[in-house]
Amino acid sequence: MRSTPQGRPAGRRRGLLRVLGAISASILAVLLVAAPASQAASPSPTPSPSNQTFQNNISGFLRDDTRAPLADVTITARKGDFTGTTKSSANGSWSIGVPEQGTYTVELDESTLPEGITLAEGQENPREVTFSQTSNLSVIFAFGKGIVVQQQDFGQNLLNRLVAGLSFGLLLALASVGLSLIFGTTGLTNFAHGEMVTLGAVLVFAFNAMGLPFWLAIILSLLGGGLFGYAQDRGLWRPLRRRGTGLVPMMIVSIGLALAVRYVIQFYFGGATQQLPYAQSPEIQLGPVSISPNNLWSLGISAVVIALIGIVLLKTRLGKATRAVADNPALAAASGIDVDGVIRLVWITGGMLAALGGILWAYYRPGVTFDMGSAILLLIFAGVTLGGLGTVFGALIGSVIVGIFVELTTVFGLAADLKYVGALFIMIVVLLFRPQGILGRRERVG
Repeated sequence: MRSTPQGRPAGRRRGLLRVLGAISASILAVLLVAAPASQAASPSPTPSPSNQTFQNNISGFLRDDTRAPLADVTITARKGDFTGTTKSSANGSWSIGVPEQGTYTVELDESTLPEGITLAEGQENPREVTFSQTSNLSVIFAFGKGIVVQQQDFGQNLLNRLVAGLSFGLLLALASVGLSLIFGTTGLTNFAHGEMVTLGAVLVFAFNAMGLPFWLAIILSLLGGGLFGYAQDRGLWRPLRRRGTGLVPMMIVSIGLALAVRYVIQFYFGGATQQLPYAQSPEIQLGPVSISPNNLWSLGISAVVIALIGIVLLKTRLGKATRAVADNPALAAASGIDVDGVIRLVWITGGMLAALGGILWAYYRPGVTFDMGSAILLLIFAGVTLGGLGTVFGALIGSVIVGIFVELTTVFGLAADLKYVGALFIMIVVLLFRPQGILGRRERVG
C-alpha cells in the first residue's frame, strides 16, 4: 500500500477546520453571554434600587464651593409615570437608573442639604436634562454664593489637555504598535484591527457579567484578544499568503472581515453603550493637573507595556527575529528564522495589545459599544502613518502626537465633536510631504 501525498494536506485541512470551529464556537459562546448581560445595569458610583433594573442612568457628584463632598442629599428623576430617587454617597456621588433615554426632570431636595449649604443663586432646580448618544447622563449642581462661570487659566487648561492627550496617545499607541508590527512583518493593512480593539472591551464586559472577578476578566480578555489574532492568521491570512494573494485583495478581505465581526458583535452585544466596573470616578488634583484615576491608570499601564515591548524588540532574540522578518522576510528565512512562527507571534501580540487598548479606551470614553474600535481606527492609522509604516517606535511617536493634537484642538476653539477630524488632516499632510513618516524609510513606500 502507498500513502497518497494528497491525503496529508487534506487531513491537515480537516484538523485546521476543527480548530477554527472550536475557536469560533468559544468566541460566540462568550458573546452569547454578553447578549443577556447587555440588558443588565452598568456599575455606578452609588447603588440605587432602580440601577438593578435599567441600563441607562443619570449621575453626578455633589461638591460645595470648597470642593468638599456632600453626602446623604436626596435627588429625584421623573419622566411620565417613572420616578427614581437616590441619595448621594460619602464621596458625593449619586446615580439613578432610568428605563429609557429621553428628557427627564431632575430635582435636588434642598431640605436634605447640610446646614449652611445652599444652591448657587440662579441654579435651576428642578431642571430638565436630555440623553445624547450615551447611556450615562451627568448632571452638575452648583453651590455657593452665585453661579460664576470660571474662565480657567489658559496655561492650566493647556497643561490638563496635554496630560489628557498623552494618556489618549499612549492608549492609541497600544493598538498602533500591534498594527505596525503586523504591517511590518506581512505588509497587510488590516482594517479589522478596530474590531480587535472592540473585542477586548466587550470580553471584559461579558466575563464580568458572568460573575468572574474583575482582574480575571481582564486577563481572560487579553488572552481572548491574542486567540482572535492567532485564529485570524492561522485560518485566513496564512492560507492567503501561501496562495500568493496580493496585498490589495487581502486588504479588501480585511474590510469584509471588519464588517462581519462588527455586526456579529452588535447582534450579540446590542447597540447600547454599557459601562465597565469602576468606569465613573471623580477627578483628582495632582498639583496643577486635574485628571481622573482611570486616565492616570491608563497612562501608567500604557507606558509600562510599551516600554516592555520596546525592550523585547531591542534586547531579545525574538525581537531581533521580528525586526529581521519585518526588514526582509526572504533573507530572514534564509538565515534560519521561522518566518511563519514569527508572524504568528506578531498576530497574537497584536491581538493582545489591541484588546488592552480597547479596555483602556472603554474607560477613557467611558463606555463599551459594538463600534468603539472602528471609531478610533482612523486615529490608529494616522498614528502609524505619521510615525512611519512598519516601524514600531514610529507608531509610538506618531500615536502620542495624534493624541495630543486631538486634545489640544479643543483648547484653541475647535468644537469637541470635530476634534477627530484633525487625524484626517494629519494623514493628508504626511502623505503629501513625507509619505514614509517620521521614522519610516523611503523604500518602504511604493
